[in-house]
Amino acid sequence: MVSVASDLRPPLTTPQVAVVLPLPLAGVYDYGRGDAVVRCGDWVEVPWGKRTLKGVVWGEGTATLAPERIKPLTAVCDEPPLPEVSRAFIDWVARYTMVPRGAVLKMVLTGQGAKLKRAKRTQIHFSPPDLERPRPQLSPEQATAAQALTEATEAGEFAVFVLDGVTGSGKTEVYFEAIAAAARQGQQSLILLPEIVLSAQWLARFEARFGVAPALWHSGLSPAQRRETWAAVARGEALVVVGARSALFLPYPRLGLVVVDEEHDPSFKQEDGVCYHARDMAVVRGQLGKIPVVLASATPSLESLANVQAGRYRLLHLPERHGGATLPEIVLVDLRRHAPSRGQWLSPPLLTALGETLDRGEQAMLFLNRRGYAPLTLCRACGHRFCCPHCTAWLVEHRRGGRAILLCHHCGHVTARPEQCPECGEEGTLTACGPGVDRIAEEASLRFPKARVAVLASDTVGDAGDVHAVIQRMGAREIDLLVGTQMVAKGHHFPHLTLVGVVDADLGLEGGDLRASERTFQTLSQVAGRAGRAEHPGTVFLQSWQVDHPVMKAMAQGRRDAFVAAEITARQQAGMPPFGRLAAVIVSGPQEAAVDAYVRRLAQAIPVTEGVMVMGPAPAPLAVLRGRHRRRFLVSCARNFPLQSWLGPWLERVPLTGAIRVQLDIDPYSFF
Repeated sequence: MVSVASDLRPPLTTPQVAVVLPLPLAGVYDYGRGDAVVRCGDWVEVPWGKRTLKGVVWGEGTATLAPERIKPLTAVCDEPPLPEVSRAFIDWVARYTMVPRGAVLKMVLTGQGAKLKRAKRTQIHFSPPDLERPRPQLSPEQATAAQALTEATEAGEFAVFVLDGVTGSGKTEVYFEAIAAAARQGQQSLILLPEIVLSAQWLARFEARFGVAPALWHSGLSPAQRRETWAAVARGEALVVVGARSALFLPYPRLGLVVVDEEHDPSFKQEDGVCYHARDMAVVRGQLGKIPVVLASATPSLESLANVQAGRYRLLHLPERHGGATLPEIVLVDLRRHAPSRGQWLSPPLLTALGETLDRGEQAMLFLNRRGYAPLTLCRACGHRFCCPHCTAWLVEHRRGGRAILLCHHCGHVTARPEQCPECGEEGTLTACGPGVDRIAEEASLRFPKARVAVLASDTVGDAGDVHAVIQRMGAREIDLLVGTQMVAKGHHFPHLTLVGVVDADLGLEGGDLRASERTFQTLSQVAGRAGRAEHPGTVFLQSWQVDHPVMKAMAQGRRDAFVAAEITARQQAGMPPFGRLAAVIVSGPQEAAVDAYVRRLAQAIPVTEGVMVMGPAPAPLAVLRGRHRRRFLVSCARNFPLQSWLGPWLERVPLTGAIRVQLDIDPYSFF
C-alpha cells in the first residue's frame, strides 16, 4: 500500500487560509484558521450561507477584512489530502477551458458528493496485481514496444507514446507490461476506456494477466461504490484504475502511468459543463506528474499523428495481427448498381454473403450507427414530419413489444405514435422512413428465419450487465447475427465472427464536420476489425452510394497512411486543427429574441485582431436544444495564438443578462 507523506507539507501559519469550493466560482475564499493545523491540500468543512460545504485549502489567505468578519473553518477533515499535482492539474484545466476553478474541483469531488463520508476499508476489492503470474508470449514487435513503455515507466519520466497497432495486434498486452512496471514500484496506473460498459472482455483479460480485478470508475457505480473507490484511490490502495474520462480527475497520490485506449474515440470529449478532451488532458496530467502517457489505437487521431510527425510524441507500431490472424478482405458494394429491394436495406451481395456465412455455422455482424427503428416518421398525405417540441430534431421511431413510440435522442421527449396524422387528420398514412438497427434486425430475421438475431444498442440494453450478457452469448455462439450501433465496433473479440456488413457506410460523411472523413474512416476500420480475428479469415461488406469517395477507396485498398497524409495536408492548407485552433462560443436562452439581441451586442464587441477570424453569429445546427434557443460563434486562429487571453476580454465587454448563458468550447470536436 502506498502511504501519503502528508508530513512533508509545511503547516500554514497565516491567520486565514484560502479555500476552493466545488462551486462554479473562479476565486478562493478566506476562512479563519484558528488553532487548527492546516496544510495545502487539506479537505476542510466551511460555512457557506446556511450550508456547510467541503472544500480544499489552496494556500495562505489574503483577506483584508477585519478578523472578526472572517468566518472560521468548521472542521479539518482527516481524509487524504488533495495532492499538489492534482491541484496544479485543476488550475491548468480551469485556465485552458476558461471555466471557474471550483467547477473543475467539483469533478474531483464527484465520487464523494457534498460530504466526504468515510468509506470502509475493504481491500479485498483493491488487491494489488499479482506480478508473478505467467504472461502471454509477446511477438518481437510487441516485445520491443513493451520494453520502451516499461523503461519510461521505471524511469519516471514524461513521454507520450502513440501505440499504433492494427485491430487484433495485441496493444493491450503491450501496455499491460507498463502497468506491471508501475505496480512493481508501488505506483498507480490509470487506463481510460471510451465505453466502460463495453469493457467485459478487457476486464477478463486483465484478471487473466494479473489475477485480480482493477478498480472501476464510471457513472454506473452506486454512490457507495464510488465513495469506496474514491477513498481507495486517494489512499493509494487502488493501484490500477480503469474508467471513463472522469477517472482522470481522481486524487491519485502516486500516479505513475496513464493509458488512453482507443484514443481517437470522440466520446473522450466532454461536450457540456467543463468542455475538455480527456486524451489531451491526460497528456497534461502526465506532463505535470512527470510520467509516461500511452495513446493506443488502431486508427490514431490526426492530432496524435501530427504530434508524432513534429517529434513531440513517440510512435510504437504493431503492423500485424497477433497469432497469425490476417486482416479481413474489404468489399465495396455500390448501391447504385446493387440496390436493395424496395422497402429493404440489405443489398443482394450482402444478403448472399450472409446466407453463406450462416450456412457454414459462422457468425455475422451488421453495423448501422443509428438507434431505433426509423430516423423519421412522416405523413404520406400531407408531408407532415414529427419533430421534437423542445429541440430542432426529428423524433425517432422505436418499436418494442408491438408498441411504437416517437423519441427525441437529444432531450428524451417521448410520445406514442398516433394512429392519424396530427396535421391533416388522415389515418393509415404515417410511414417510417429510413432504417435504424431495429429495422435492420427485423429485415434480417425475416430473410433468415432460422438465424438467432440479437441487437446491441444503447437503448436495447439497460446497464453494463445487459451488455455483458449479450457479449457472452455472442462468445458462446448463442447468437448467429449481431446487429448493432457503435457499441459493436469497439474492442470485442469474437473468434467465430467472419462477416461484417456495414449498412450505410456513408452515414458519417454527412454534414459539415471538418473531421467527418477522419471519423468515418476510424469507425469503418474499427468495425471491420471485428471480422476474422482468429483462424477463420474475415470479409467486410461496405454498402455505399459513394464508392469513389477517398474514405471508401482507402478502406478497400488498405491505404490508411495515404489517406491520413492527404487529410493532414488538407487540414494544414486550411489552417484547421491540429495546425490551427478553434473555439466555439455558444449563446443560449429560453427566449429567441433575447438571445438574438445578446449575440448582436457580442458581435459588435468583437476585437479586430490580425490572424483571428470570427464566423457568426449563426444558428447552431441544433438551433433549439431542450427548449433553449442557441446561436454560435466560431473563432479560428493560428496554433500559437493566445486564444484564451483574447476570448476573455471580448466576452467581458458584454455582461450576461437574464437567463442568457454562454458556453465556451476550446478545441471543439462536434459542432451541434
